[in-house]
Amino acid sequence: MVQRLDVEFQSEGDTVRGWLYTPDEGGRRPTVVLAGGWCYVREVTMPTYAQKFAENGFNALIIDYRNLGVSGGDNRQHLDPWAQIRDYQNAISFLERHPAVDPDKIGAWGISYSGGHVIILAAIDERVKTVISHVPVIDGYENMRRIHGVNGWRQLLKLIADDRALRYEKPGEQLYLPHATIDYVNDIPCWPVPEAEIVFNEIKKNDAPLYQNKSTVESVELLLNYNVNSFVGRVINTPVMMVVAEGDDITLWDLEIDTFNAIPCPRKELVVLPHTTHITLYSDKARGMMAAEAGLRWLNETLR
Repeated sequence: MVQRLDVEFQSEGDTVRGWLYTPDEGGRRPTVVLAGGWCYVREVTMPTYAQKFAENGFNALIIDYRNLGVSGGDNRQHLDPWAQIRDYQNAISFLERHPAVDPDKIGAWGISYSGGHVIILAAIDERVKTVISHVPVIDGYENMRRIHGVNGWRQLLKLIADDRALRYEKPGEQLYLPHATIDYVNDIPCWPVPEAEIVFNEIKKNDAPLYQNKSTVESVELLLNYNVNSFVGRVINTPVMMVVAEGDDITLWDLEIDTFNAIPCPRKELVVLPHTTHITLYSDKARGMMAAEAGLRWLNETLR
């Protein structure tokens, strides 16, 4: 039996809320923290993994970052990667003090944007004892430049400049853009991936009503300065599993594999999911379960 408990904690003055999945047994257990990618709320794909982990003896905490979902924060739909990383760290501080958690056995799980976050966590926070990174964003600048193409890239940079000017001239005002859209030629999104809007609309309808298909434009400006490779050389003693989708052209599997190869820690594993795309990890439950089973095996090897 698995219990799902509502929990909350403070992260730099904002209330972060989430679900703690825990086996219905006493004692302190190894625990993994899960958080999502671009605009994700806690209902997006993560319960599949948390349930699987908890059924097999691990606690699993899913959080909504500040400014998203059920968590606090006044700048709604604003995605600051370093604030999100600190939300992970404050989640770990919360767990260290929880009676169901073994404070010496805490791991971090991430997907897409947060797949990069957890690699950074492995570099900067020694409390993280193992990491599972799914289809991670590696280099925000290179990622955006490549997936937008020449014309889309020019439009995106202009939108960022317009937003920066607006925020200076009219403090308190800012621009927003879609997470994803089918009409990415006329409506500039962060991720110009038509199938992403279709899949996330279905997820919103069926599972995640608090998901919103938008972020602040400043979020994208912050993404352009995000690069996991600045930290990867410091991942010396924290085991890392990286799960990539074969041929992923959204978060770019060539960048992911290059970064995996650069991790100096000898305890690492690359899992390539065949016949899988970035988006089918969300739309195809069988693909998600394949990834969850790989993650469970890794937790058993490195965190048990």
